[in-house]
Amino acid sequence: MRGGSQVGAVHARVLFALSVGFCLLGIATAAFGNPPPGARPYPIDAHRFQVLQRDSGPTSYYWIVDDPGGSFIRGIYKPPLETVTLFADVGDGLRRGVDRIRFRWRAWVLPVEGNECVPGRGDAAANVYIAWKRGLRWYSVKLAWSSGAPAGATCDATRNPLVASDTIVLRSGPPVGEWHEEEIDPSALFRQHFEGGNPAAEVPELQGVGILTDGDQTHTMSAADYAGFVLYKKVATASR
Repeated sequence: MRGGSQVGAVHARVLFALSVGFCLLGIATAAFGNPPPGARPYPIDAHRFQVLQRDSGPTSYYWIVDDPGGSFIRGIYKPPLETVTLFADVGDGLRRGVDRIRFRWRAWVLPVEGNECVPGRGDAAANVYIAWKRGLRWYSVKLAWSSGAPAGATCDATRNPLVASDTIVLRSGPPVGEWHEEEIDPSALFRQHFEGGNPAAEVPELQGVGILTDGDQTHTMSAADYAGFVLYKKVATASR
């Protein structure tokens, strides 16, 4: 059990970090990189993310910050809340053919001793899910900003007739309070984790993107921001 001084220190870190964060709202929509050649961007507005009811508790701890420079989602988990996942469906036009997915995230408070590779400690300040579906079986990769698991690790694998999932530690530990942009190739990611790296394997239909900030296993606070979700798909051009 954590003592009162440790709990107080966690609260102090939360208050300090978020007070700094509200002073930096406009940074959320700074331009990062260039789009992939020949690809059209399809942004996912922050307001499209909704509570995924089947995987969530009754109380949401996310809200949208509508800064003049653009909106972003802030999540602050405080125990003993049940965790809540937000999800945005990509829509029928983007089920296939998405070449890249970009997003930005900013961790503020890392759950104490969180580690996706240790049973019972799998909490992270920020997680981004990529989900596919084939028939009745769901596939998902969870990209985690971990407190302590090593970056690059794959942990918490699940395989059964209805679900296949992996957790990939994309970032680990501090620094916090800084935006980082990520770019992934969803088809390559799927083939690597669920088809043994076979480059010719068929990729099922993309379903959507989810986010999760949690601390229910470690019983500690966590906080993060999410912004700039963009899917890139090559658009066929008419030949002359």
